Amino acid sequence: MVTITIGSSNRNIQEADENWINQNVNGRRHDGVAVCVQVRIQVSGADVVLASAGCSSGFGGGRPPNVLEQRIIDLWNERGLNTAGFAGGNLVAFLHQLKKVL
Repeated sequence: MVTITIGSSNRNIQEADENWINQNVNGRRHDGVAVCVQVRIQVSGADVVLASAGCSSGFGGGRPPNVLEQRIIDLWNERGLNTAGFAGGNLVAFLHQLKKVL
């Protein structure tokens, strides 16, 4: 299962379309609110939570990531989702690539 949370709005990966993502990211920016995006990935071989720089608290694991989890983390970072200035399109691209990795 893969779920995406933007602020207080949640969707699973199948329901998180480009329009929903851009409306939520751009709407929060327009309102002057920090954009917090969290992606929870719980699938066979991976259990990871990714959070954007706008989230107030971080998540930490008790173990180093496995190969698949590290690939997912690298993909998150490659799309700039670990920085405050990412665009909704970066998240859309990440989710498209994530589907291929999983």
